Amino acid sequence: MMRIFLFLATNAAILLAISFIFNVLGLKSTLDAQGVNLNLDGLLMMSAIIGMTGSFISLAMSKWSAKRAMGVHVITHPENQTEQWLLATVTRQAQQAGIGMPEVGIFEAPEANAFATGMSRDSALVAISTGLLNNMDEDEVEAVIGHELTHVANGDMVTMALMQGVVNTFVYFFATVIGHVVDRAVFKTERGYGPAYYITQMAAQIALSILASMLVMWFSRRREFRADAGGAKLAGRDKMIAALRALQRAHEPTALPAQLAAFGINGGGISRLFMSHPPLEERIAALENAR
Repeated sequence: MMRIFLFLATNAAILLAISFIFNVLGLKSTLDAQGVNLNLDGLLMMSAIIGMTGSFISLAMSKWSAKRAMGVHVITHPENQTEQWLLATVTRQAQQAGIGMPEVGIFEAPEANAFATGMSRDSALVAISTGLLNNMDEDEVEAVIGHELTHVANGDMVTMALMQGVVNTFVYFFATVIGHVVDRAVFKTERGYGPAYYITQMAAQIALSILASMLVMWFSRRREFRADAGGAKLAGRDKMIAALRALQRAHEPTALPAQLAAFGINGGGISRLFMSHPPLEERIAALENAR
């Protein structure tokens, strides 16, 4: 709850700060003089509602959508030794991490992948691909589970949802301001909204969302280092390094849906700014240097 409070307080503070800056700099008066007549305070509030509501709805539906999107089979009554071992491992590590027992599932995929999702630390889902179970030994799988449970213990799903909500708020806010300025000041629309507003607002949302995603992905990369450290603590550093090296030897896994990607690996090069995960060599080096 403290994490949620801090992010909501930060979001509110930023909204107030921007409103204050607009008033101090006289931007609203400038826009009014150009015939924009935009209620910035009302727009800020509406943007916050739109941005945060969508993000929290996505978070609330995360387990439900994950199960259906990935075809996750939730283990309720273990049917074989592998399922028994998975449940026992998750139970033990969840107790070590101080979180409620998450649902444990397996999904069919040839690639080595896993993810954790859910609304809270005590109501999460951890799912492992069949490819990961088939291509890693028990020590490596144990480390992957520790990585995922650390995401849960750190509240990463909630944090990412809150951060995305803040980003959505400002993307919508600035895109709407840009749309109004172009429509009223450039195309001289006097009443209602002209076509230029809708076209510009949509184009601005796309452009700003691309830029904002770099910030979200930067944070995502930071949390992966923390999850690796947590996995090393729960399962052992050597096991965590071995798991990352096993992924390094494997082929690049198919991309999971953005809200599910938790242990997947992404490409490099110019796309680094949009990577949700750091390169594996950097993650391995971080663990080795922590000795």
